[in-house]
Amino acid sequence: MRTFKKLALLALALVMVISVAGCQAKTSDVATIHVLTMDQAGLKPAEIDQIARDFEAQNPDIKVVMEYVGYDFLHDKIVTGMAATPPAYDAAMIDVIWPDEFIKAGYLLDVSSRVTPEMKAGIFPSAWNGVTRNGKIYGMPWLMDVKYFMYNKDILQKAGFSAPPATWEELVDQAKVIKEKGLVEYPINWSWNQKEGVVCDFTVLLFGNGGAFLDSSGKPVFNDEKGVQVLTWMKQTIDEGLTNPSAVSSDEMIVEADFLAGKAAFAVNWLFQYADSNDASKSQIVGQAAFAPMPVFEAATSAGVEGASVDGSSSFAIMATTPYPDQTWKFLTYLTSNEVQMKFSAEMLPIWKADFEGASLETLKAANPNNPVTVPAFLDQFPYAFERPTVPYYNEASAALQLAIQEALTGLKSPQQALDEAAAKWVQLGSK
Repeated sequence: MRTFKKLALLALALVMVISVAGCQAKTSDVATIHVLTMDQAGLKPAEIDQIARDFEAQNPDIKVVMEYVGYDFLHDKIVTGMAATPPAYDAAMIDVIWPDEFIKAGYLLDVSSRVTPEMKAGIFPSAWNGVTRNGKIYGMPWLMDVKYFMYNKDILQKAGFSAPPATWEELVDQAKVIKEKGLVEYPINWSWNQKEGVVCDFTVLLFGNGGAFLDSSGKPVFNDEKGVQVLTWMKQTIDEGLTNPSAVSSDEMIVEADFLAGKAAFAVNWLFQYADSNDASKSQIVGQAAFAPMPVFEAATSAGVEGASVDGSSSFAIMATTPYPDQTWKFLTYLTSNEVQMKFSAEMLPIWKADFEGASLETLKAANPNNPVTVPAFLDQFPYAFERPTVPYYNEASAALQLAIQEALTGLKSPQQALDEAAAKWVQLGSK
């Protein structure tokens, strides 16, 4: 009898061990992927979290852990994460200016074989350009964005203007009237702190003056007459009290805050600002914001420049050493799918060409209250989006230009001296 009881207890213990092991095996079958992105533009964290939960409901064998940081911390967070084994992140959002550096460092997985012909043909070619190098694809396009020119209709009307400025010279004229009438103290603010935002704004102004960063041989030319004219103009708008002096310490979020508070008549910012301007919980100017084509300089118009903005597109890339490439790719293709992008198009327009054609275009416009305004604005501005240089040393080059602009705007150096020194630094970086 005792022997029987012992055998029964042993059998019960064995069943329990097998059951626990089975549970553990079942748990280990769930792949947990970590995805890093920013919380500054495009979709809000709550929206991306919702997309991740919807994906998990359809794919119970995959768990998605999202992490959000400000744009200014994103690049270094990716670099730090790649130092771990396995990497801290299985995928990350990458700015259009980073692929060359990250590919050279071996950070990004080549996903060329995973991209279907339907994906390749269905997404805007310019979106693929941001993640394609030497015929290989290193990510999935996610966000097509440019900087837009927005203005406050009520302020312009009170100042006596029936139309927004078409040139930067006209903006100065209108800003002076707005200031003289006491409608706002500083008619415009900019993202001119010593971060990437100032390079974006400088790109808008440089190409809007007929300038360029590099010539056909790769030599820096942003310190030529056109570049110096732009930086001189930037400094003058501060000196004349038209640009808010806080611009030298402002980023896009501060620019938005001023505009939404009715403290600025004009703003140059990304698409998200328009949606926020019509959100009564955030904005004091609901219904007052409007788009206009980005102004250019008068001299450039006579030289054939029709428009200029900056390409702010981004993609999601899979880290080369992830243990979960298949699961990560599955999530990224869901995240960037036409269905998901159409659903969340209020602050981020789709990357899919068909959405901007025929009946689909009307569906897109009707997707939410903002799209009847934002879709035409995108179609007007995106053809004039210029890229910042695609070079492996871009981050260091950008830092040199950021410093130069800051030194000129704060009066530490003349625009010519500041840009000359930055150009020399670019030459040095390119020779390594």
